[in-house]
Amino acid sequence: MEKQEILKEEIIKNVGKRIRESLDLSREIRDEELHIAIHKMLLEETRGGFYSLKEREGMARRIFNSIRKLDVLQELVEDEEISEIMINGPENIFVEKKGRISKLDKRFESGERLEDIIQQIVAGVNRVVNESSPIVDARLENGSRVNAVLSPPAINGPIITIRRFPDCAITMEELLKLGSITTEAASFLQKAVERGCNIFISGGTGSGKTTFLNVLSGYIPADSRVITIEDSAELQIKGVPNLVRLETRNATGEGCREITMRDLLKSALRMRPDRIVVGEVRGSEAIDMLQAFNTGHDGSLSTGHANSARDMLARLETMVLMGVELPLAAVRRQIASGIDLLVHLARMEDKSRKVVEIHEVLNVEGEEIRLNPLFLRGERKEGRSASELVRINPVQALYKMKGE
Repeated sequence: MEKQEILKEEIIKNVGKRIRESLDLSREIRDEELHIAIHKMLLEETRGGFYSLKEREGMARRIFNSIRKLDVLQELVEDEEISEIMINGPENIFVEKKGRISKLDKRFESGERLEDIIQQIVAGVNRVVNESSPIVDARLENGSRVNAVLSPPAINGPIITIRRFPDCAITMEELLKLGSITTEAASFLQKAVERGCNIFISGGTGSGKTTFLNVLSGYIPADSRVITIEDSAELQIKGVPNLVRLETRNATGEGCREITMRDLLKSALRMRPDRIVVGEVRGSEAIDMLQAFNTGHDGSLSTGHANSARDMLARLETMVLMGVELPLAAVRRQIASGIDLLVHLARMEDKSRKVVEIHEVLNVEGEEIRLNPLFLRGERKEGRSASELVRINPVQALYKMKGE
């Protein structure tokens, strides 16, 4: 780092420290008042230095962010081009832009300061993280997903990973332009949502499951009563006035008990939902999700981690058995009866995210759930590239089940 930059960092640190020491904590200080105090002290600290107006404004903004907002993190979460922020201790900050990961020439003042930021984030969503409970999932005001880990498991300092979602929800039209899905497949899924098919979306980490769930949610009829259930509220469902959003809660040291996905799913069934949208199924709540899918809540949606559509079925079986002791044959019947369509997404070699499989879930035959592949990517067909999503088979039973 050049001498001028080192001096600038020292000025920012000194002014921030002076401002914090001079704050009157007995009264609320307005943002405008804080800005004036920062500019005044910054002018005192930079006398004799050759700083442009733009540089001074940048320094003042960083000081303000360190006091009122998220310090170094603030400008990163405001950058629309950044999709992921990875902080490995106070000195190692990485970001993902357009699928490429790079290290930034930025750092936090100390590990203690980084931990303060984590505490600020989790307090904003009524969660707790400390030495006895060092791992937490949370979210930012803009809906970004946050995972934080403190010591003792985090050896190289406090760790934060932030998945930043677009400020405006992505539409199907944008996915079509990106080549993530074909017009034929998009039209098929739109009709499936409108007609009340239960759809499960699978994919690996970073494959775009939540984004695609948001897109499909946009086709839910406006007169539906929809209940969303998530670990951290991320979904951006628009155009549904009768919307109830539920979020899990960790247990706290003050005696507040944990509220799990299973608790919320059971409660949601008593709220007279037309459709239930489960952000992501990770464990024993899978049995409650399937029961909701099987008890008249047609048009419900959910997501889960898997490497393929077939692998997702096996994972669902495992997750259901984590929550209840049932014969495997009964579990498979529950899955086949509850889920109508299985949509699988993947992150490609060029870092793009695309729909690669769409299957109709049929019945159980022998020891296996039958799938009818409707669209597959990588299959050659007349005049179609092997990299395109191609229609393979017609629907066998889906719309008959939905009264068509």
